[in-house]
Amino acid sequence: MELKWLDDYIALIDLGSFSKAAEARFVTQPAFSRRIRSLEDWLGVSLVDRKQYPTALTPAGQAFAEQARLLSGQILAVRHQMQDISAARAQLVIISQQALAVSFFPSWMQTLEALSGGALLKVETGHLSDNIQSFLAGEGDFLLCYCSAEISAQLQRDDVESLQVGVDQFIPVSTCNAQGQARFGGDGPLKLVAHPAESFFGQILQRDCLPGLDAERTVEVACENALSEALKALVLEGYGMAWLPRSLVRRELDSEELQVLGEDFPKVDLAVSLYRLRQPRSQSARQFWEYLQDMYNQNLSTSG
Repeated sequence: MELKWLDDYIALIDLGSFSKAAEARFVTQPAFSRRIRSLEDWLGVSLVDRKQYPTALTPAGQAFAEQARLLSGQILAVRHQMQDISAARAQLVIISQQALAVSFFPSWMQTLEALSGGALLKVETGHLSDNIQSFLAGEGDFLLCYCSAEISAQLQRDDVESLQVGVDQFIPVSTCNAQGQARFGGDGPLKLVAHPAESFFGQILQRDCLPGLDAERTVEVACENALSEALKALVLEGYGMAWLPRSLVRRELDSEELQVLGEDFPKVDLAVSLYRLRQPRSQSARQFWEYLQDMYNQNLSTSG
């Protein structure tokens, strides 16, 4: 059983609608419905009477409503208690998009260490929708993610502020043949390994990349995986080409294991942003943010 299932159910109770609850939990309605189903499967009972409209709870669902609130509160209280016990050393919790935790964060670590004042840097990763939800619930000090119109809309709140900390690019890459030419991307069907359409990169792929290809080109999706690192491994094994963050494949491009496909294949610029709640969880988080602001503002002034 997962804590987010309980919080999903509480949102459904409070809002009385699958669509409204899904929006409040920053997930699609199908994903929200699956999570409610998972909770029901774990309990072994039906909580929602799906034959009625508007949404109505079953007798078991009504009985579990108060228990869900109590369980959620107790779990969070225990976690906070354990964190307080182990917090002899200050901690900064960064909730990070998975691709950035692998590609961007390691090179950024030197900068962070210099500004953290000796605090322990903890990086937590997960699906972007879960990351946003956890961040807004105050479960971390910062959210590190790629910026997009959809993300900006979700985080456009008076209690949230952001700082651009990097740039990246979503690029089409392929392995090379013996002649040093791209193995995929020439004439004929395009063999692709891709992010799922509902994922962050999958949305960019469907909206900004695939529509820019020649209309006569056939695209054959060989495999889907939400993890960019997994797609990179598939590309290196020769299963197809993929659009991936440049930061994730920089070494492979430098070693010429991979190459970027030509102008016929769209490339998408990406901004890397760090978000925080205006009321920080600790003095360490406040100071860290101020140090970062000063550093990036000085860089902007110098480059200008």
